[in-house]
Amino acid sequence: MELTSTSFLVTLITVTVLAMLAALLLWNRVPGPGWVRWPVRVLMIALCQLTSIAVIATWINGSYGLYSSWDDLLGTENAQNPSAMTGPPPGRARFTQGGDGTQTTYFRGSHSKLAGQVIVWTPPEYRAPGAEKTRFPVLVLLHGYPGSPRTWIDLGGMPGTLDQLVRLGAAHPFIVVIPDLYPGGVNTDCSNTPGRKVASWLAQDVTEVVAKNFRTLPEPAGWGLMGVSTGAFCAAKLPLQYPKVFRAGAALDPDPLAGDAQVLSDPVLRERNSPLWLVRQARKADVGLFLATSAQDKDSPPAQLESFRRAAAGSGVRVKTLVRPSGGHNFQTWTSMYPDALGWLSTELSPPGDGRG
Repeated sequence: MELTSTSFLVTLITVTVLAMLAALLLWNRVPGPGWVRWPVRVLMIALCQLTSIAVIATWINGSYGLYSSWDDLLGTENAQNPSAMTGPPPGRARFTQGGDGTQTTYFRGSHSKLAGQVIVWTPPEYRAPGAEKTRFPVLVLLHGYPGSPRTWIDLGGMPGTLDQLVRLGAAHPFIVVIPDLYPGGVNTDCSNTPGRKVASWLAQDVTEVVAKNFRTLPEPAGWGLMGVSTGAFCAAKLPLQYPKVFRAGAALDPDPLAGDAQVLSDPVLRERNSPLWLVRQARKADVGLFLATSAQDKDSPPAQLESFRRAAAGSGVRVKTLVRPSGGHNFQTWTSMYPDALGWLSTELSPPGDGRG
């Protein structure tokens, strides 16, 4: 049972309720002398407290994405799994079907030499009769730090919310791709560093493996990104760095667009990988960016969106901003931004078709 799954949290809650009921029912029914009964009662109290703490800890972990798996929690992901850094042979990927309609692979990229998880969901239209030759636009979802690909499913309500918007005619049917944002457990703000090519992992390896295994529209007209927090920083950055791969990016509550010194200590590397610097270098770029935040979000202040808009003037980059009056740095706020972001992405990216246009 996955650490971040809803079923695990529900199981813990059930065990907690049963432990409390057992303590109430058995409190006066424990047999034996007092020196036996009281230690048993103490153990029952301790069990109730332990299960209650486990429920709270699991809920906090799920809300903030502190640990993405049991191996991550126990610190055994890299120590006990030799494929965590090397993975399968480069470029090879085998997708396995999940019970929630998603398909998952773990592969090592031939460009970055990094290995990580990629989750893919295809819309119902993908399997509809007569759609065998139809190609679909791709939406790459980028989670925050800390977090994991499952965060989008367990906390972000995706791809269910997208499917609802498609049914309402408010968005395109997209192939949804959710890759690991920091394979190997090291966050680089989706940048290529001397020791870790995460930008290549996302813009080359992930896109190649998806295009080889699914009916996708050609790059860049059919490829876009949407991210939250650190993932939002990346969703603003990658289209500027790879305009021939991604046409558009929607950034929901992005981290500081000038870069984070705690992530990239080298000031030159940090600047050259920041959306603020990249947009100033762009010339006639066929790229669109959607930047959203709330007036109450201190981690992603509205002022930086306006600074970015001014920096983009004359670059050719299409910038749209959204500032909600309230909301924190969390999925409750981000899900409220989905209709605007996904609707905008549907105007920037090509609809399903034969891929010739």
